[in-house]
Amino acid sequence: MSEAGRKIVARNRRAFHDYHIEERYEAGLRLTGTEVKSLREGRANINEAYAGEMGGELWLFNAHIPEYAPAGRFNHDPRRPRKLLLRKRELQKLLGAIRRKGYTLIPLSLYFSPRGWAKVELGLALGKRKYDKRQAEKEREWQRQKERLLRHAATAE
Repeated sequence: MSEAGRKIVARNRRAFHDYHIEERYEAGLRLTGTEVKSLREGRANINEAYAGEMGGELWLFNAHIPEYAPAGRFNHDPRRPRKLLLRKRELQKLLGAIRRKGYTLIPLSLYFSPRGWAKVELGLALGKRKYDKRQAEKEREWQRQKERLLRHAATAE
């Protein structure tokens, strides 16, 4: 999915360190008015969030959308479960993957679409093992070292 026209509210950078992301999906969110206003201020945290099944539907759990101060007593619970809106075929495919194959649904980013709708990008993921994380870290270090060497060689000429 392209970044064009999106207003990113929150990203989950840790997801790429902890999981192998195999597929990405876009889902809508059912939100209250105060949640939307809080998101428009750019205040949200999805680092500890995950999507799971409840009553045959997919829900986003543990996403933190802080209260909207001007709402007063009509505010929302910051960590309440939020329903994910998907097409029926996508929903069935994701529920099957979660139930049978041991996949996890991780929110990668929370954003507003060009039409102004709040959306969440979900990643169908498998957890990384400790040795996978070490291997990825070695690869990143090698890339940094290579860049330094190339930069140093270019300035030496």
